Amino acid sequence: MADDLGPSADTELARLASVDLNLLVPLLALLEERSVTRAAAKVGLSQPAMSHALRRMRRLLGDELVVRQGSGMSLTPRGVELIVPLRRALHQTARVVGSAPFDPAVDRRVITVAMTSSTALVIGSTLARLLAERAPHAVLRMRIAPMPSSTMFTEDGVDVMLMSEAFTLPHPRERLYDDRWVVITNSRAPKAAGPAELLATLPHVTFDSSPQRYRPYEVLDAEGLAYTVRQYVSDSLLIPQLIAGAGGVAVHRYRVTTAMSAYLDLRIEEFPFPIQRLGTDMVWNPWLADDEFKSWLRGIFVEAAASL
Repeated sequence: MADDLGPSADTELARLASVDLNLLVPLLALLEERSVTRAAAKVGLSQPAMSHALRRMRRLLGDELVVRQGSGMSLTPRGVELIVPLRRALHQTARVVGSAPFDPAVDRRVITVAMTSSTALVIGSTLARLLAERAPHAVLRMRIAPMPSSTMFTEDGVDVMLMSEAFTLPHPRERLYDDRWVVITNSRAPKAAGPAELLATLPHVTFDSSPQRYRPYEVLDAEGLAYTVRQYVSDSLLIPQLIAGAGGVAVHRYRVTTAMSAYLDLRIEEFPFPIQRLGTDMVWNPWLADDEFKSWLRGIFVEAAASL
């Protein structure tokens, strides 16, 4: 028969018959939460029942899975390795047994989105509003991630990352919105001075990107423009506030400075030299098995970006 998977499949099924598959749901909860108490609450078990399940899972898999580390718990390498295939298998199982189609009006899942604080400033409030309107029972979890990595999919349960095109990950990506570099100062700067003159004459407040070189300053150096740096800041969101209050000049992202200009004294000028535009992309969890949910959530992001 076409659906006959052969003797090896029969052997695997026979092996599964001796395993208590009811352990898989609490196992995933434990690996994701890294806490017996939180995992028990997540799946509706008592704490003693979850502790008993953990002991059984350890015996079954021959590994500690989670170990005490300081005041918290951390995963063993085997525990980390299990998260992705286990999450995928349980999502597929839920679909096989006829779980109800995704309905945002009643869905109660936690939607986890990773982004930088700058991206959260630009699109976070619009995203939160749309999700509250369209999925009133869901919970939005914003994970601020200055340096995104693939482990956020496996260890933090991130559904989608919103990340700059400057960062590379080995997963497909789709552009959400574009951005560009601009020059910012405040209203006390010389009004007749253009952006190049502002950059050459006013002291700079700049993002501390060491050990890498901040891209706009590579361009300024290549153009031979002399400038003076007064202050380095490790959090780029502080730069517009410092400029508004203490003066000087900075190169920053247009969408962030536009949002902050609503309540800060900021003057925005175009960057005076050719420079590559910026893009923020959606990078989806490659193991996210719920295609209907993913398609719906993508539409929410596209709508939020369209309002910028």
